[in-house]
Amino acid sequence: MKCDICKKKEATIHLTKIIEGEVHNINLCEDCAKKQGLVGEGSDVAEFLFSLEVPKTKKEPEVVEVKCEACGFTQSQLKKVGRLGCPECYTAFEDILEEIIKSMHKGNRHVGKVPRAQQTGKTIAEKIKQLQEQLDKAVAVEDYERAAALRDEIKRIRSKLTDGESQE
Repeated sequence: MKCDICKKKEATIHLTKIIEGEVHNINLCEDCAKKQGLVGEGSDVAEFLFSLEVPKTKKEPEVVEVKCEACGFTQSQLKKVGRLGCPECYTAFEDILEEIIKSMHKGNRHVGKVPRAQQTGKTIAEKIKQLQEQLDKAVAVEDYERAAALRDEIKRIRSKLTDGESQE
């Protein structure tokens, strides 16, 4: 690897400079390092690194603030106040709100909760529904043995459910 300054001699000193998260490598030969005061007495590596010009490769993205057309509420006001100005703000700030909600919750759709006492009944009802669908398919393809077994399973679960309710 050639020296970044003279571009003639082989680089023996390799420095890394990180600016705003970007890594910049500087490779120097021994002579250029001495000229820059990096090798020998009184060398100041940090001063040298800050003196080097690093070409800007990225252009800063232009920030466009979103604004509600109905009430004039801005994105910065939303962040400051923490609430919206009008019902139309939900549409204007849809993308921003979606990201905020996703960061706060598991998703961006409310699925609700079921009280523990009702969870068992719900899961049993779902199981019966699945079995009924399987039963319908079995009858449709004329697999009557499987259909009879599914019918018996549904009856068994329903009788268990009604026995449990009558005991309470």
